[in-house]
Amino acid sequence: MTFESALEYGKEVLRSAEVLDYELDAWYLMEYVCKIDKSRYYAHNTDEMENGKFLEYELLLKKRAERVPLQYITGNQEFMGLQFKVNSHVLIPRQDTETLVEEAMKMLEPGMEVLDLCTGSGCVIISLLKQKQLVGTASDISKQALLIAKENARNNKVELQLVRSDLFQNITGRYDMIISNPPYIPTGTIPTLMPEVKNFEPVEALDGGEDGLDFYRQIVKKSGQFLKSNGYLCLEIGHDQGGRVAFLMEEHGYRNVKVIKDLAGNARVVCGNLPSVK
Repeated sequence: MTFESALEYGKEVLRSAEVLDYELDAWYLMEYVCKIDKSRYYAHNTDEMENGKFLEYELLLKKRAERVPLQYITGNQEFMGLQFKVNSHVLIPRQDTETLVEEAMKMLEPGMEVLDLCTGSGCVIISLLKQKQLVGTASDISKQALLIAKENARNNKVELQLVRSDLFQNITGRYDMIISNPPYIPTGTIPTLMPEVKNFEPVEALDGGEDGLDFYRQIVKKSGQFLKSNGYLCLEIGHDQGGRVAFLMEEHGYRNVKVIKDLAGNARVVCGNLPSVK
């Protein structure tokens, strides 16, 4: 089978499985299997694909047709221009979360200490460490997630302290910024999510309790014990949670609280600073 025929076959397999971006995903899987870029493909699209490569491609198409996320198949996702290893123990980094990193960058200066709660793959804190000379600590309740974050820190050549902790349970010291993309999807909403998310991404990294705010209540309530004076709290939120999370922060003494929208115009981040700490 030629590369061109194999690609058309891949598109049809994924289209029939109702994969949203079936054309792109069929290409990405071919690119992954054959290590072929677009220019080489167009120069050799009528060449025969090696039988072994086609069988591998076919196997990966089957996985994607079962709605296994593309990133879990290839084991990789780009975020903030960096490459991150991912597997089923961590959420797949999303472009929306780049808003959290970009907003945090406006407040950080070299030498500041940053704590990333619920770090997952480590994409947020590692991206910050690549941009400025910071002292970074990342925590997660999942041992498997921390192993991925450790590998991503090594691959991206940053120094990162890792702590296994249920939120602040094992955290010590004070920080200039606490940043987090915690679980925030209401429990009842999870069954309505796309199969790629509800069936394959770790539910403990998605489920924010009945109203999606369980983790925000805990983080906002306890964060003052771990922030320096005038330290910042920056949180990613669901698109309809901006007002409620901002109110929580103001209730607990945060000032200059603002809700920031992502590129799609949805509320995505809430930030504020704490003038007096406990």
